[in-house]
Amino acid sequence: MPIRYWEFEDAPLKEKLKNVNVKDIAKVFFDNDTEAYRFALLLLEVKKAGQLRLKHAPKSIPTATAKRYLDFGVELGLLKHESNAYELTDRFSKPFRNIATYIKAWMDSNSNEDIAVEFANARTDKQHKRGGRRFSADNEESAPDGTKAGGSSNAEEKEAGPAGVP
Repeated sequence: MPIRYWEFEDAPLKEKLKNVNVKDIAKVFFDNDTEAYRFALLLLEVKKAGQLRLKHAPKSIPTATAKRYLDFGVELGLLKHESNAYELTDRFSKPFRNIATYIKAWMDSNSNEDIAVEFANARTDKQHKRGGRRFSADNEESAPDGTKAGGSSNAEEKEAGPAGVP
């Protein structure tokens, strides 16, 4: 989530509260305008109707996409899903307050953490280059495999013709 915390500090928040809109809510959770638009459209439909069933979702959004966005709203605590309908709820504030409390407690703690153990399945090695030229043809530096840039180290291979034929 791309939460820009400075937009929700006291002074900016007072200004935002004068003109609230669904765009600001959607932009908190999505950087991409298309994703933010879809989420905002569905939130607005839920607000207008009081509850929204998937079969009544806007035709401009595919049903599977609408379900994915509405379920995301449920995970956030903005919506609740009961009796096959999505409704607005106010369970939203407590999880975010708890996240802020947790982060503050982590910042104040002095525990030694072993990040390698905590992220045991993460890829920690540097990724190899996947494309493009590795070395310039003009430069005669040696490559990591011991060959010269642009050629091989085996003299027989250099004298051989196409496809290794002498």
